[in-house]
Amino acid sequence: MPGSPAVRARNFVSGQWCDSTTGEWQVHRNPGDLAEVVSRSAESGPADVGRAVAAADAAGSAWRDLGPVRRGEIVLRAAREIEARSAELAEAITREQGKVLREASGEVSRTVALVEYIAGEGRRLGGATLPADDPHTIALTRRVPIGVVGLVTPWNFPLAIPAWKVAPALVSGCTVVLKPSPLTPLTAALLVECFVAAGVPAGVLNLVHGGSAVGERLVADPAVAGVSFTGSVAVGRAIHTAGAPRFLRTQLEMGGKNAALVLADADLAAAADAIVTGAFGQAGQRCSATSRVVVDARVHDRLVELLVERVAPLVVGNGLKPDSTVGPVVDESRLLACLDGIRRAVADGARVVAGGGRLTDGLPEGYFVAPTVLDGVGSEDFIAQEEIFGPVLSVIGCAGFDDGVRIVNSVRYGMAGAIFTRDPGVAFRALDRIDAGMLHVNRPGVGAYPHMPHVGAKESQYGPAECSPQTWDFYTEWRTACVSYGP
Repeated sequence: MPGSPAVRARNFVSGQWCDSTTGEWQVHRNPGDLAEVVSRSAESGPADVGRAVAAADAAGSAWRDLGPVRRGEIVLRAAREIEARSAELAEAITREQGKVLREASGEVSRTVALVEYIAGEGRRLGGATLPADDPHTIALTRRVPIGVVGLVTPWNFPLAIPAWKVAPALVSGCTVVLKPSPLTPLTAALLVECFVAAGVPAGVLNLVHGGSAVGERLVADPAVAGVSFTGSVAVGRAIHTAGAPRFLRTQLEMGGKNAALVLADADLAAAADAIVTGAFGQAGQRCSATSRVVVDARVHDRLVELLVERVAPLVVGNGLKPDSTVGPVVDESRLLACLDGIRRAVADGARVVAGGGRLTDGLPEGYFVAPTVLDGVGSEDFIAQEEIFGPVLSVIGCAGFDDGVRIVNSVRYGMAGAIFTRDPGVAFRALDRIDAGMLHVNRPGVGAYPHMPHVGAKESQYGPAECSPQTWDFYTEWRTACVSYGP
């Protein structure tokens, strides 16, 4: 609880909570009130990773033999544990990551839905029977787990993203070494507690806290068959490159520079509502956050007016305060990235029409950035091309649908997007032409349902999608069998 002593977030290896072999710790403060120390987490080294991988490897055979139905039952119990601890988990998320408590509670609810969905897939995780060329023969396909997997997760969804990797890994029969973000160790530890309470055996799920040295050792370990990573393009590329010589399987969900395309026939009020939700929810710290608005010049000025009107009532503050609607960014590096992005945009000719800087007045010491709208941004400007990952929205004019699609697709990313139009034909043309893994029509351009692929295009994604049946293509591989049963 706020004001309580800092929690020690320890490693979990071979069914035991333990300190790192380095004996070192990292201190973590609430980004919405830096006076509060939330946790101290183990600063692990390569030896800790080696122990965790060995434990996962040793537990693999028995876990695989349990079968997907029983494994799914354990994962379903974990969903119930998460649900029972919803309030505790939501508060931990807010204190560690900064998002407002309402958003943190939403993350917990989404996590429960994701884990429930994956648990049910245990009864569907099969193959097919196929015709055989020969008489009295059955041809079969089946999925088998790939083995030990390393799961490297970010700080922006410190519960949901680890859960949507851990759950399918376990149902598939893989054993796990989880390396969460160093910024959100407590939430990851609480999640592991839920899976352990549900009955996950010793060695099947291991947790190692730490920074890049932990991730690099995990990628290099020959006993690790695959690494699922969510984070930046630079780190995702480094993981894939480092693992390529030994054919390491990778699943990489990376950056986004997502756009909302607003056409002249759109319901502008509804579009403005959706854009503000997509841009400033969670202080813009989502891979699917709306960071660009590409708007037809004929309605440009009116849309900007509506955006400014909707940004004005937003209340920036500590996520635990009931009146806060936008929390802080997660740390100083994110704060500086936002401020530098705004500075560069203005230098390139953009105009600040809302926000524009750090907020301090009347607030505790923290990493607070005013929700910012920049008008007059050029489609090739730095702010329009590079991920800022904060509450900064760029408005770019266009000359109709074709020009708008060109601008939307002009970035190297392709995570998510949205289009606002009253013409269904135009909306379906957008589905064909916009390079985004997840596209939304007349709604906020963020999120996906648990049973749908969470997937990007271009440099936003490499490997199978997550949160859907497609994720089994990462955690399992195919086997075939031809069985003769007579002369």
